[in-house]
Amino acid sequence: RCCPLSPTGVTQATQLLVEPPWTPAVLWDRVTLSCQGSGTAGDTAWYRDGWHWWQEGRDRVTVTKSGTYTCDRAGTGLSPPVTVSDGEEGLGVP
Repeated sequence: RCCPLSPTGVTQATQLLVEPPWTPAVLWDRVTLSCQGSGTAGDTAWYRDGWHWWQEGRDRVTVTKSGTYTCDRAGTGLSPPVTVSDGEEGLGVP
């Protein structure tokens, strides 16, 4: 007989959710990042381009600069990176 794993038996990685949910994320869309995972809520560190970017404790932030963002949530670790563009790449006239 097989039983499904309980939520406590599953390790979930940290995920970085982007709003609005389409890619590429561009600043004029008012990009909000949410750090989610099974780790401790409110114990989140944010990084932009590899540098500590935001005070710890906020699980949701609004982005005001382009860059590559990650979050680190205690208990589940570092999220995959999300790149936010300023929207100027690829908009030039050939």
